[in-house]
Formats: sequence, structure tokens, C-alpha cells
Amino acid sequence: MDAGSAQLLPAREAAALFGRVAGNIEKVMRGSHDAVRKLLAAFVSGGHVLIEDYPGTGKTTLAKSLAASIGARFARVQFTPDLLPSDILGVSVFNQREQIFEFRAGPVFTSILLADEVNRASPRTQSALLEVMAEGQVSVEGRTHPMDELFFVVATQNPVEFRGTYPLPEAQMDRFAMCLALGYVDAEVEAEVLAAQDLGHPLAGLTAVATREEVIALKLRSRRVRMSDELRRYVVELVRRTRAAPQVQLGCGPRASLALAHAAKALALQDGEEYVRPEHVQELAVPVLAHRMVLDAQAKFAGASASELVAEIVRTVPAPA
Repeated sequence: MDAGSAQLLPAREAAALFGRVAGNIEKVMRGSHDAVRKLLAAFVSGGHVLIEDYPGTGKTTLAKSLAASIGARFARVQFTPDLLPSDILGVSVFNQREQIFEFRAGPVFTSILLADEVNRASPRTQSALLEVMAEGQVSVEGRTHPMDELFFVVATQNPVEFRGTYPLPEAQMDRFAMCLALGYVDAEVEAEVLAAQDLGHPLAGLTAVATREEVIALKLRSRRVRMSDELRRYVVELVRRTRAAPQVQLGCGPRASLALAHAAKALALQDGEEYVRPEHVQELAVPVLAHRMVLDAQAKFAGASASELVAEIVRTVPAPA
């Protein structure tokens, strides 16, 4: 499907497609509407997502539900300290019969990749994801292998476990378009989850509600959502304020501006709109910007958080009319 075919997908039809996929995911991910909305915005805009939350909140289920809802290939890698880059990317194996080396692709060659507990792997293995996340390709032994057009990484980490973990470096954190948290659902929804799993996991019965061609068209259509010059300057100003804040040791770079603008377009398309509104940018500012920031030691000691700082920036920077 070429870029021109994206013009044939009206905004209203695109919003209906978003709604089908989101509704299908929420059959399994009850009470997670906000997280699903942002996940789809990241996916359609071409970014990747880091989910930082406690065990049992549905991080793995969310990634599987997305793959099932669009009929995409899914692979999971459990990151451990002894995991090697070749375990993710693949390796060349000598074929004695043909007397040649053959490349055996690793689990990264899929559509939806779940990098589970990514901070448990060594920095060397973590860095193996850098090129594939940023460039959409893998280079092994001098050869370049392109990734699937729908390639999307959902990485997870536990925010309260620090033993045996390797914190993700700032360069890799910057590769994630968003950092999300699912949180615990309320008591009523949790009771519904128990009832839904009496006879089995609802994920087993989840079927695709969108074709590969429809998803590709959705991604292409998202790029054509319009953003005014005033709104672009607003995005840039929000990002620049993260660099100027006195509590911040390292603010957000231009990649954050791009991620925020692209995700806001996808969010606007979810709402069936042709133009990005300031509300779309404001809704995504914290999940797109906060995880890229490094606070200084004094701010951390005082209990400040990057999310609160971004929220304060959004409140103080005037939005275009």
C-alpha cells in the first residue's frame, strides 16, 4: 500500500478503526482505556513504548492483546543477565551441506516484540535494541536486515526492584516514544476480571478486528494530520522548558519534540480530527517527555519528580488559541 492510498481513508473512518482495535483490546484490558489510547497513539505514530509498573498489572497481556487485535506476529524475550545480543538479533550458522553461513533470525524479527524486564539484561544486550528501535533494521556481520513495517517494541520494567538490574541509559530511554504505567484497577473492575477468567483467559478468544493493510493505511494517514505552525512552536517551547528548569540535570532533546508531534497527530486521528489541537499535545506531554529527563540530586532528595515538572510546564506555558 503506497502513501497515496492513505488519502482514501477519511478521518472519521480512521477513528472508527482505532475504536475497533481499542475496544477489542479492552475486552481483555478492563479499566485501562487511557493506557490503551496512548499505546495506540505510540504504535500508529511509529514510536516504541516502555511500560514501568508493578507485577501483575497486565503489561504482557496488553502487548499480546494488541498483536491479536491486528493479526500481527508476536514474540516475547525474557531479559536476563546472561542474555546475549545474538539471542535477540540472531546469528549466522555454518551449513555443512551447502558450505555456507546462513543467518538465523532472532525473535526481534517480528511485528510486536515484548522485551520483558528489559532492565535485567546487561548494557551490552540492551544496546542491541538501539539500532533496531531507532532505524528499523538489524546489522549482523556486515549485512543489513530490514524489520517488518509494523515493528513495535513494548518493553517492561519493574520500578521497585533494583537488585540484579541495569538501569537503562539515557540514550536508550530516549528511544522510547512514551513511558506508560497501567496501575491497579478499582475493586469493581478487578472483580469483573476475576469473573471473566472463570473458564479461561479472555485473551485466548481474542480475534483480529483489523487487517495488516488497514493498520498500514492508518499509520500513513496519521502522518497527514495537520499541525499548525503555532502548535509546532508550542511543542518546541514545552521541550525547551525541560532543559531550562533549574531542577533538571538533563532535559529533553529534539527527538522528544518529534515524538510528541507525531504522537499528537495519531491521537487527533483517534478522535476523528484533521488537525492537532493543544489538548492532544497536553495529554501526551508527561508520557512522552518525563522519562527522558534526569533530575539533579537536590531535586530528587526533595522528592521532586519529572512527571510533576512536566505537568507544571504544561500549566505555565500558554497554549495557542
